[in-house]
Amino acid sequence: MTRAAFRWVGLAVPIVVALVAAHMISPGRKSLELDVFVLALGLLGLIVLAAELRRLAPSIEGSLVEEALEPEPVEERPIADLHRLERELSMASARQFDLHYRLRPVLRDIAGARLEQRGLALDSGRPIVRELLGDELFELTVADREPPANRLAPGPGVEGLDRTIARLERL
Repeated sequence: MTRAAFRWVGLAVPIVVALVAAHMISPGRKSLELDVFVLALGLLGLIVLAAELRRLAPSIEGSLVEEALEPEPVEERPIADLHRLERELSMASARQFDLHYRLRPVLRDIAGARLEQRGLALDSGRPIVRELLGDELFELTVADREPPANRLAPGPGVEGLDRTIARLERL
């Protein structure tokens, strides 16, 4: 027998003692005493059975009540501008047309803001601006950059954009 079974048998002993005490106090109610005794042992048996079932097959999930009382998680809504920028980066890496018309204005804005923090203007034509931007980024952000002749010409690829963005981040 397991330790739990001994504990339940230990609870049955007081029930038997109560039956014997009730029979000694009021000997004429044998059928009532027996009914109460059987009911108490049946209740004890159900408790033991429920405990053993719970031990053998514990519930995997919490109760439905606990689940219903838990607050709903806040849905994180994606930032629309971030998705738009991701799409523009993807398209710009594939085609020169998208690089020029979609990503170039964003790169110009960022480069202009970074240069203004240093007291420089993007379109000033100063040699320090070209030096800080590097050749690739400068060619992309120059004000009079010509649109690509072939709209379907391949873009710089992911590696080329990585280099350009890394240069912009170091600015």
